[in-house]
Amino acid sequence: MARFPLVVALSALAAAGAVVVLAERFYRELEVRLAGAILDLFTTSGVYVAPDRESVYFGLTSAAPFGLRMTPECSSAFLLLPLLVVTMAMVYFRPSNARRLFFSLGISALVVVLVNQLRILTIVGLVHWFGTDEGYYWGHTLLGSMVSVFGGAVSIVLFVWLSTRKKTA
Repeated sequence: MARFPLVVALSALAAAGAVVVLAERFYRELEVRLAGAILDLFTTSGVYVAPDRESVYFGLTSAAPFGLRMTPECSSAFLLLPLLVVTMAMVYFRPSNARRLFFSLGISALVVVLVNQLRILTIVGLVHWFGTDEGYYWGHTLLGSMVSVFGGAVSIVLFVWLSTRKKTA
């Protein structure tokens, strides 16, 4: 890769990282909207999204409506940063693999976002099954955290596998 395209690729990755950090609240609003759309597919008890509060409410017609607020720690935004940094390093040292690295980054970033949505669905399901206190505890503190850690590990392994595998003949 010539010098100019390398600089452009690295600058684009750095800019993406900066956007994730600087527009983190907007990103959380998008995540909450996505969570609301997904929940609306699975529930008949009503869903309301308040993107300005980064919150999604569900079970609105049930006896125990509940809301989840997505804080910065609960967002997948900062899970994308390590993928961007690793991609930058790999593009810098192997610029000829840039196309494959960007593809790997895209797939892995999608996995991170979907895993975070799965985490939200896990919390919602457990709150529905076990009630507010116990369901939220198990969903957010234990099982939800396990989903995030496992999903983050899967996305990194997937990134490395996609970006370093040999081409088939």
